[in-house]
Amino acid sequence: MRLLPAGRTAVLVELDDAGQRRRLHRTLSEHPAVGTVDLVPAQTTVLIEVESAGQLPDAVVHVQELIADGLECVEEGAQEAVVVPVRYDGLDLSDVADVLDMATDELVRRHSDQQWTVEFAGFMPGFGYMSGTDWPYRVPRRDSPRTRIPPGSIALADGFTGAYPQASPGGWQIIGTTDAVLWDEKADPPALLIPGAVIKFEVAN
Repeated sequence: MRLLPAGRTAVLVELDDAGQRRRLHRTLSEHPAVGTVDLVPAQTTVLIEVESAGQLPDAVVHVQELIADGLECVEEGAQEAVVVPVRYDGLDLSDVADVLDMATDELVRRHSDQQWTVEFAGFMPGFGYMSGTDWPYRVPRRDSPRTRIPPGSIALADGFTGAYPQASPGGWQIIGTTDAVLWDEKADPPALLIPGAVIKFEVAN
C-alpha cells in the first residue's frame, strides 16, 4: 500500500490488487474517516477527499488502522442485484464469440449468467467498469475505434463489461443494447451503475 497526497484535502491510496481495493472501498463506505466528502475507487486505488486540510492527517491514520486491522476479514454482504435487460444484438457479438472460440448462444449465456459488480466508474459520467464472478475472458479492443457508439450499448474490453450511458466514440466490442436509463441527472444517484452495485443482465426479446 502507498499513500500519495492529492491536493490539500485528498489522499490517494494505492493498493496491491483489485480485491484489496474493493475491501477498502467497502469498509470506508461503511466506516468513513471524519469529514469524508467523497470516495473515488479505480482499479487498484481509492481517492479519499475530506472537507478541510486539517482533517487529512486523521483520514490517513484511519486508513492505516483499517489496513493494519486486516481487510481480509471484511465480508461482502448480500445485496439486491440491479437487473438490466439486454438485447444481445451487438455488432461485434459474433466476432467476440469467434475470438473466445465459442458459439454466440454460449457467449450470451455466459454473459447473462454472471453476477457482475461495478468496480469503478470512469470514461464518462455513468459508465461503470464491471467484473464478473466467473468471467475469465479478456476481450481485445477493436483495432479501429468507432466514432460513435450509441447510448445503451453493452460492450466488452479486456476483463470488463460496460454500458454506454450516452453516445460516444469508443473501441470496446459491442455485444448488445439496453433501453435502461443509465444516467439521469435528476435522479439520486444520477448513475444506475454505481461502484459496488451488483448487476444482472437479463436477456430481453
